Amino acid sequence: MNSEVVISTRVRLARNLKDYPFPCKLNTQGREKVIEKVKDAVKNSNSSIASDFSFIKMGELTPRQSVSLVERRLVSPEFISEEQGRALMLSSNESLSIMINEEDHIRLQVITKGLSLDEAYDTADKLDTLLDENLDFAFNEKLGYLTQCPTNLGTGMRASVMLHLPALEKSRAINRIAGNLSKLGLTIRGAHGEGTEPKGALYQLSNQVTLGISEKAAIENLKNITEQLINQENQARKRLCSSIEIQDTISRSLGILKSALVISHDEALKLLSNVRLGVVSKQITDVTTETIDKLMSAVEPATLTVNINKNLSAHERDIERAKLLRTALS
Repeated sequence: MNSEVVISTRVRLARNLKDYPFPCKLNTQGREKVIEKVKDAVKNSNSSIASDFSFIKMGELTPRQSVSLVERRLVSPEFISEEQGRALMLSSNESLSIMINEEDHIRLQVITKGLSLDEAYDTADKLDTLLDENLDFAFNEKLGYLTQCPTNLGTGMRASVMLHLPALEKSRAINRIAGNLSKLGLTIRGAHGEGTEPKGALYQLSNQVTLGISEKAAIENLKNITEQLINQENQARKRLCSSIEIQDTISRSLGILKSALVISHDEALKLLSNVRLGVVSKQITDVTTETIDKLMSAVEPATLTVNINKNLSAHERDIERAKLLRTALS
């Protein structure tokens, strides 16, 4: 699974209903009809996964709850920018989600651990088939699945992997790599996609081309490039972790996380990234990558506040974040 470098895999499919305008042209009544159609398509199917979905009207969530969904990569920032006429269907373990009335009528996504593109695509394909049995998707023989944005025409698929690249980041190789990837139809960005800065050495690598290429070909291309990046990162880690200064940085990072009384979001991610490097390089043996990966999500501002379930000022969040880290790592 290559979980030392690849934290998670995501496959997302965009679909639209044939007899309805794109969401940007739908009035409130039309959006509600789309929501009910998609909801019924899932609930009335014969699939065992149908009963595992919860239904969430976005207008019923607090702003912090909505932002937490973005932080956990369950929905897009665009999805929470407008509440009315939007809904989410989410599986109990949060590995499957269906955004209704984002840019397209349906954005279904699957998230799996480590490098598991084939598994994630297979699950997304099954969920797509389940919906297709009960809904009439907009499809053109030449263009494939019709989407509001032309860049999603064809397969309507975006596949991505979440990478932890501290060694390549420290060696300043990311910009060169990003330039080469764009020539191959791929893009590398911050953890939350387009327009986000990488923090904690977390990067999202995804396909850009959806037209004129099959889903499986796109998956295979992404897999091959990911494996090359894994090799480059591992080679860079060997050089990096042989340095006594880096070993010292890793040890100090763990010490701060175990003892700090106040810690900001950005500092927490930076220190957790250092500790994760120490775990995979075997310098740190009493912490697991799974623990670090969970903490990287749990320290996000809105998620932290939602989990504590009370209003917090920025300073109070920093205190609670430090308490969470001390408890988890001590």
